[in-house]
Amino acid sequence: MSTLPPFRLAIPKKGRLYDKCSKVLEGAGLEYRREARLDVAVCKDLPITLVFLPASDISNYVGLGDVDMGITGQDCVAESGVTVEEEMMLGFGKCKLCLQAPVEKGWKGKEDVQGGRICTSFPLLASKFFSDVDASTGSSTLVRYVSGSVEAACGLGLADAVVDLVETGTTMKAAGLEVIAEVMQSEAILISNPNSKHKDIINLIKKRIEGYITATKFMMISYNVSSASLPFCTTITPGKTSPTVTKLSEEGMYAVSALVKRSDASVKMDELMKAGAKDILLFTISNSRM
Repeated sequence: MSTLPPFRLAIPKKGRLYDKCSKVLEGAGLEYRREARLDVAVCKDLPITLVFLPASDISNYVGLGDVDMGITGQDCVAESGVTVEEEMMLGFGKCKLCLQAPVEKGWKGKEDVQGGRICTSFPLLASKFFSDVDASTGSSTLVRYVSGSVEAACGLGLADAVVDLVETGTTMKAAGLEVIAEVMQSEAILISNPNSKHKDIINLIKKRIEGYITATKFMMISYNVSSASLPFCTTITPGKTSPTVTKLSEEGMYAVSALVKRSDASVKMDELMKAGAKDILLFTISNSRM
C-alpha cells in the first residue's frame, strides 16, 4: 500500500452494510472504481484509499491506527473493545443483538439461561450481558464463539441459547428461536482513529456524509403566496432553520422556499394549497451543507 494515498477509509467488503455504504460514498462524492477481486481502491478526486474489510474487523483496524476512518456496526465496535472516535450515526443497518432461545423452552429472560451454554459471534458482549446474574449466583454461563450459522447451534445441541443479530427475525423464526432478551441496539456508525494525522480529511468526509444523509431525509418545497396568507403558510413550512422569503414583482406576492421532511412532503403540499399558496413545487436534494 506504500504507493497509495496515505489516508485509509474502510468499509464492509460484503454483507448487509456493503450496499448501503456504497450509496453513501457515492452520494458524498467519493468516486472510485473497485477492480474485481481487489479489496483496495483509490478515490478519483481525493487522496483517499478505500479498504474493503469484514465489518467485524474494521473497528480493530481503526482503533489500532492501521486505518484512519471506517464504517461498521455499533455492535462490531462494542465487541472489539477498542477506543475509536464515534463521528456520527448513519441511520441504516439497524438491528438488535438479542438473546434467543428455542420457542418450546418458554424462557422469559436471561435468568432462565444463566449457567447454561451460549453460542455467539459476540463473546465479549455476551459475557458482559451475563456477568451480573453470574455474579449473583456464583456460577458461570459458558459462552462459546462461533463465526457463522449461530442460529443452528441450539438445533444441533451445541447450545441452550444463542446471542445473535436480529434484523427481520426471519432466520430466527425458521430456526425455531425467539427473542427472550435484548443485549443492545445497533446501526451503522462512522468512526475514526483518535490519533490520526489526517483530521482535515476526516472532517471533510464527515461533512460530506452529513450533507448526503440530510439530503436523503429532506426535500425542498417552493411556492408563491399572498402577503395575507404568508404568515400561516410559513408556519406550515418553517424549514430546518427558517424559510427563505422573497418579494415578487407582483404587488403583495411572495416566493417561499423551505426544507421539509421527505416523509411529510405530500401532506405539506396539501396543507399549503388549502392555505392559499399556489405554484407549489417539490425538489429532490442530491446533497447539502448545513
